[in-house]
Amino acid sequence: MSSNQSTTPGVGNSAIAETNITSLPMVHRGKVRDIYAVGDDHLLMIATDRLSAFDVVLPEPLAGKGIVLTQLSMYWFNRLSDLVPNHLSTRYTLEDILPNADERAQAKDRCMIVKRLKAIPVEAVVRGYLIGSGWKDYQQTGAVCGISLPPDLQLAERLPEPLFTPAAKADVGDHDENISFADVVDIIGEDYANQIRDISTRIYQLASDHAEPRGLILADTKFEFGLDDDGNVVLMDEVLTPDSSRFWEASSWQTGKNPSSYDKQFVRDYLETLDWNKTPPGPVLPHDVMQKTLAKYREAYDLLAN
Repeated sequence: MSSNQSTTPGVGNSAIAETNITSLPMVHRGKVRDIYAVGDDHLLMIATDRLSAFDVVLPEPLAGKGIVLTQLSMYWFNRLSDLVPNHLSTRYTLEDILPNADERAQAKDRCMIVKRLKAIPVEAVVRGYLIGSGWKDYQQTGAVCGISLPPDLQLAERLPEPLFTPAAKADVGDHDENISFADVVDIIGEDYANQIRDISTRIYQLASDHAEPRGLILADTKFEFGLDDDGNVVLMDEVLTPDSSRFWEASSWQTGKNPSSYDKQFVRDYLETLDWNKTPPGPVLPHDVMQKTLAKYREAYDLLAN
């Protein structure tokens, strides 16, 4: 599982919509990831090619997407390791935990073997630009997550400084809810709240500085953290991928408009044209929409990790 390949990962791979690892107990099947237990203190996280939009998993997978997401996360985890510990484990190899070749093929290049952590129940969101739910909050209140902003800001405008704008994790199928920093303190305590805010904003700044000379703007991103057995804050899940972050083409950015982005925007834009109520089952996507979306994921990897 190399974290820095000379060619785009996921090219030419067949799609994996769902894994079937019978030699390990399944812990959770999420919108994208299938998670299996490895003993009592480790997990095997496999990023499938499932594609979700508006919190609905769509009928057809996007071949190679899980590999791109995994390899980009691995790149960032390694790059950020001096800044914050992460959940990656070197105790086992994939051959150790999946000796069966057929099972191992389902996980190859799209998995992470990680330490079990106690998840912190807060999405650590950092915004450098006014877009998405932050823009909606600002239009209604003049603030984002309780942080007052100057008047008359426009859509996609760069904020005076990056903002830590946390969200409470929602149940599966529901949307995360923006909350204030005071709410985070109430949920996890002041010390941990300060730690995840400071770590998150430092990662955002480092990644933003990394993306800028590559022609990308990191508009916003979200991180997930857990606690190890000693109570240390550990970065987990995925990091700085097109599924967890909003990367824009710097050349297309201008205030007042939604810039071109490296994520599922092609999918969202198409779905918005349909008479679909955004509940399961999702519609089948045209081939060209799928291919344009996958091309954006791969381009993001090529620009960021090479």
